[in-house]
Amino acid sequence: MERIRTSQAGNNAMPLPADASTPWESAQPGATLAGLAAVIGSLPASTSSGGLVNEIRALEDLKSAITARQARAAVALDLAQRREQAEAGVPTAEQGRGVAAQVALARRESPNRGSRLLGLARALVIEMPHTMAALETGQLNEWRATLLVKETACLSIEDRAAVDEELAPDTGTFNGSGDRSIIAAAKAAAYRRDPRSVTQRASHAAAERRVSLRPAPDTMTILTALLPVAQGVAAYAALSRHADSARSSGDGRNRGQIMADTLVERVTGTPSGVAGIDLQLVMTDRTLFQGDSEPARLQGYGIVPAEWARVLLADGPTEPEGQRQEFRVMIRRLYTAPGSGELLAMDSKARVFPQRLRRFIEVRDATCRTPYCDAPIRHMDHVVPWHNGGTTTLNNGAGLCEACNHTKENPGWSASVPHGQTHTLEVRTPTGHIYQSKAPPLPGREDASPHAPPDRPPASERHWEPQLQHARQT
Repeated sequence: MERIRTSQAGNNAMPLPADASTPWESAQPGATLAGLAAVIGSLPASTSSGGLVNEIRALEDLKSAITARQARAAVALDLAQRREQAEAGVPTAEQGRGVAAQVALARRESPNRGSRLLGLARALVIEMPHTMAALETGQLNEWRATLLVKETACLSIEDRAAVDEELAPDTGTFNGSGDRSIIAAAKAAAYRRDPRSVTQRASHAAAERRVSLRPAPDTMTILTALLPVAQGVAAYAALSRHADSARSSGDGRNRGQIMADTLVERVTGTPSGVAGIDLQLVMTDRTLFQGDSEPARLQGYGIVPAEWARVLLADGPTEPEGQRQEFRVMIRRLYTAPGSGELLAMDSKARVFPQRLRRFIEVRDATCRTPYCDAPIRHMDHVVPWHNGGTTTLNNGAGLCEACNHTKENPGWSASVPHGQTHTLEVRTPTGHIYQSKAPPLPGREDASPHAPPDRPPASERHWEPQLQHARQT
């Protein structure tokens, strides 16, 4: 049986062991921390402005102390997993794999973020005791401790420890300092300690050049290019000169619009940038033909308004001059199961997922199916491995990013698909913890629009079909 201690708010009830009179009397650390959360939630709030400010400051210090405790727990987990893997005969070079993913799942973060968190924990606990002490006492928060770790990453263990001792964050060195001041102090100390390593780090940074894309509000995206400084400045200068020239010639667009449109045109070869590109816009037949308000989903971006999707398909993309560009529309019909909205299964005897089945799974999963990981799909994975009898089917397939696919193959990891209406991926870690990830709802599913009106127009009323006669249906 469990004894529940409720808070005054009523929503912060936490289960405590039946034999624990207070949270800190529990023998299990996990139960103690859960009880501590309940105690914090039950404390009465201050009624004065000064008291509220003190409470905010005390909670901030507590957050830093909890972050430090999480770092120690992550390092202890890493050591425990390496010891268990060594006893199981895992080669030394492979020991520790999958630990960062376990940290990420426990902290409800992506695996990529988990790797950085584990690296931060190792640096703080093993190499930078003064920064760790400052974090434990609330003189630094997690972000500013991360800045110190990041700026000393190029140093050896001995030099990093020396910089940590020189800066002495636990003595109040950075009280009142902003992020830039902390970065500058850490850079200067690192350069004094090992100028060659700092210089080499700068010379190797060019190898990290890349282009990334992330969603922005209102059907916009942020296209980012991380470039060496000379190339970045040159590209920006070229766009700026073209924009100034166009403006002086009477172009009505503002400078930023001209630069953005020129970038798209020069990269894609077309003013709108979408001709000949497979956009994979997923919507219901009601949204397409009947003017329904059910949103659509654009692969690689996310949810887009229904009206915006219909205008794109019916009229084409907008050119810089405000005119519409004619482009080819291909409609592919996807059929779902009645009631659940689940995509109907496709079977294959092939070892590798065929292209159409891959597309099916990509539409269903949208992003990597590992919990808390929103990375793009790079690998099509058998949930139950092929060598263990897994089949190449829609139900046994999952879209994963490269890192998550490799993590899943480490010893002690397993995955399965529980029976249910919605495709669910269940991941079991080496410590026995289980995490579930459900496929995101498709447009038109009941759980995608719980407040949708029950009376929809009949399917025969296709108001938008005459405007799509130019589309080639497949």
